[in-house]
Parts: sequence; C-alpha cells; structure tokens
Amino acid sequence: MATTRLDPIDRKILSELQADGRMTNVELAKRVGISAPPCLRRVRTLEEAGLIRGYHAEVNARELGFEVQVFAMVGLDSQAEVELSAFEERCRNWPLVRECHMLNGEVDFILKCVAPDLSSFQSFLTGELLTTPNVASVKTSLVIRCAKDQAGVPFDVLEERLSRSA
Repeated sequence: MATTRLDPIDRKILSELQADGRMTNVELAKRVGISAPPCLRRVRTLEEAGLIRGYHAEVNARELGFEVQVFAMVGLDSQAEVELSAFEERCRNWPLVRECHMLNGEVDFILKCVAPDLSSFQSFLTGELLTTPNVASVKTSLVIRCAKDQAGVPFDVLEERLSRSA
C-alpha cells in the first residue's frame, strides 16, 4: 500500500498510533473523526499491509541498567550477497545489537549496541564481533548523550509534500 493510496484518514490513524499506540480504538476513532467500526477495519488493513508492524513499550535503557550505548561501524572483507546475509543473520542473533543497518560508503554496516557496562560491550566486541568471519574492521563510538531519539516518521512533512503535489 503506497503512500499515494493512503487517504488522509489512514495517514492520521498512522500518525496518532505512532504517537500513542496504547489508545483505545474508540479514542483513535474520535481523534481521526470517524466511528469506531470503520476505524478498526482501517487499522486491521494497515496492519495486514505491513504499514503497522507492531506495538511496543518504549523503555528507558539506562534506568534498566544498560548504561552503555555504542555505535559500531563494521567493514567486511567481501560484500557478496551471501556474506552480507550471513552477517545480518549473526546481528539478529546478538542480543546487544539493537539495530543493524547496511550502508553505502566507507563502512558496510552500522550497529547500535547497548550493554550494562563497558566491560560487557568489550567482551562482545572482542569475543564475538571481531572474531566473526568476513569482518575486516570495526570502529566504535561510545554515546555520551542523546539529543534526540524519535521513532517513526514525520507525518507532517509527508502531508506538506502531498498537499503541494495535489
């Protein structure tokens, strides 16, 4: 379901759920200006289309004891598809790796990692990441503080673009 096939109500539903995924269907319907039954049908359709991938709680990693956040820039020896896929699969199995993105440019992947402390991250780095087949280089940057951490997409920017093209 492309954005051009989403009507303004669908986009409003997505925007509202992105801001607060815990609201009831009745509250969501009220916010988007339709009754509850068609709102629920629209939400189910958006879920089935893969535009809503899930619902989760945003937890405070530091308050839960994960004091260390690190970005690791990984270079591989080979960028053959089989090697890229194998590395991505390893990343999915490492609990400390919370995000894994393949990049274009000087590094092949950037990993967002969390750990309870620096020694835990170092153990992961030296015992797992650096010993992984095909890993040629790893450069790490420890996060000092976060100025912005906002999930989702900016629907207001999309609405502006769509209104200009109409």
